[in-house]
Amino acid sequence: MESVAKMIDHSLLRPELTLDDVRDGCALAARYAVASVCVRPCDVPAAVALLQGTGVLVGTVVGFPHGSSATAVKVAETALAVEQGAAEIDMVLNIGRLRSGDTAAVEADIRAVVEAAGGATVKVILENAYLTDAEKVAGCQAAERAGAHYVKTSTGFAPGGATMEDLALMRASVSPHVRIKAAGGVRTLDILLAMADIGVTRFGATATATILDDLAQRAARG
Repeated sequence: MESVAKMIDHSLLRPELTLDDVRDGCALAARYAVASVCVRPCDVPAAVALLQGTGVLVGTVVGFPHGSSATAVKVAETALAVEQGAAEIDMVLNIGRLRSGDTAAVEADIRAVVEAAGGATVKVILENAYLTDAEKVAGCQAAERAGAHYVKTSTGFAPGGATMEDLALMRASVSPHVRIKAAGGVRTLDILLAMADIGVTRFGATATATILDDLAQRAARG
């Protein structure tokens, strides 16, 4: 139970969430002892205060959800989030530049965020729904060269989310020390376990309670 919980980033990113929703989501994350909550940038200070002493990390998003912010803006977002206590940064790479074949610009954009994070974990969101397989590989490799810790499938706001095929491709495209995060459509325990079997180590999910309650029920049945 603990090992699966520590693979989950409980997602609190929907634009309509109220402060009460954020408080409830942080309480759920603490109750299930997940790896982290991933909150909107404006919610970082509140989440840090709510989760202090729980062992649950606070993460946030940068350049979200389109990836098209200027690099200087992404750097400023990152620096502020880390200053406010965020331990993890999920950044969206520049999708349009990647599709244009300008991998040097994509890599420089990611590297600037990694440097601004100052040691905080950086996960690079490719937004695979908009990319060809060759572009997915190029994005993963640019993220690795730039020093990112994870490559991630999706924001959850595009037409498609994580697929087994994309995850296998991403795992094959980077070195073993770069980890893989699946997000978008991870709603059941069976999906999570199948993805873990091909090398995914972190999952963005809103269905955290459903997944972990199912695991507890299965364990209780022996």
